[in-house]
Amino acid sequence: MVDRIPSPDGKAARRASRDMVSHPVFARYYARFSERAEPSMAPVRKELLAGLQGRVIEVGAGNGLNFAYYPGTVSEVVAIEPERMLRQLAFEAAQRVEVPVDVVPGAAEALPVKSEGYDAVVLSIVLCSVRDVARTLAEVRRVVRPGGEVRFFEHVRAPKRGMRGVQTALDRTVWPRLFGGCHVGRDTVGALGDAGFELGTYREVLMPESGPRLPTSYCVLGVARRPELGDA
Repeated sequence: MVDRIPSPDGKAARRASRDMVSHPVFARYYARFSERAEPSMAPVRKELLAGLQGRVIEVGAGNGLNFAYYPGTVSEVVAIEPERMLRQLAFEAAQRVEVPVDVVPGAAEALPVKSEGYDAVVLSIVLCSVRDVARTLAEVRRVVRPGGEVRFFEHVRAPKRGMRGVQTALDRTVWPRLFGGCHVGRDTVGALGDAGFELGTYREVLMPESGPRLPTSYCVLGVARRPELGDA
């Protein structure tokens, strides 16, 4: 069962309401595209989730394609998804897997769960689309226990200046409007460090691995950790 915080009221309720998103056109596109991309994404999902155990919260679960890859050592997954259509698809996906998955509405910037209640947090192509990265990561730090992990697979800035310029131009103009708030050129690794997480191993991933490099091709896959009490 999800250890949810009491329903917010007043200012907190208005803030949470502003953070909820609705992108029905993008949601339909995303659901179709992600299914077609699954042959390439399956190995990434397996690596992202390998070895997890205990209670896990997945922020921005989308249509739930990660669920099938959670190992049996995970006792519970709480999957947060603000978009109505994607949340329904995630709910249906949760019924097809053995690991218990509870799909709930909520915004990344105001997670509806208690503090320090989870052994790990999973972030999979979500930091690119949140309105406030720093606030989201503050929430992630709040809900994961000291010593707990953050597993992340996210878009990242391209290494070369020319492509970084293309990413910046897209992020400032049409890309977020067309693709559900997505920004392809955010400094994900730097943001995790700034939020107080200890970075573990991580590596660049190109999606797709072959063919021309696109502004969306540059991703990072890795692990971070909330310091133990007294470490930082």
